[in-house]
Amino acid sequence: MCFLSSSTACQVDDKWVKECADFGDGFETLSKDIADKIKEKIKCTLHIPRYKLVTQVTVGQMKDQGVRITSRCLWDTSTDNYATASFQNQHIWASAIVFGLYTD
Repeated sequence: MCFLSSSTACQVDDKWVKECADFGDGFETLSKDIADKIKEKIKCTLHIPRYKLVTQVTVGQMKDQGVRITSRCLWDTSTDNYATASFQNQHIWASAIVFGLYTD
């Protein structure tokens, strides 16, 4: 069983996200950097070599709008798992989903 948890995903430095006030072109690389950092942190912390980690990070601007993020995945409920984490301040919001899929 893959022991992913929201607290594991949240342990990534959120200093990038907290300091962002201007929503511009840099957010594409920001979301990629956050996804890579989350994946690296989980690999180092959990030591799960037979698992494929899929990380999805979405960053958006706070503009009095709503957003819903959904995801689907086919997996084995006895071995695979996922974790989510979210962040928001007065300027932006961010959502991260990490899937841990067992590979033979």
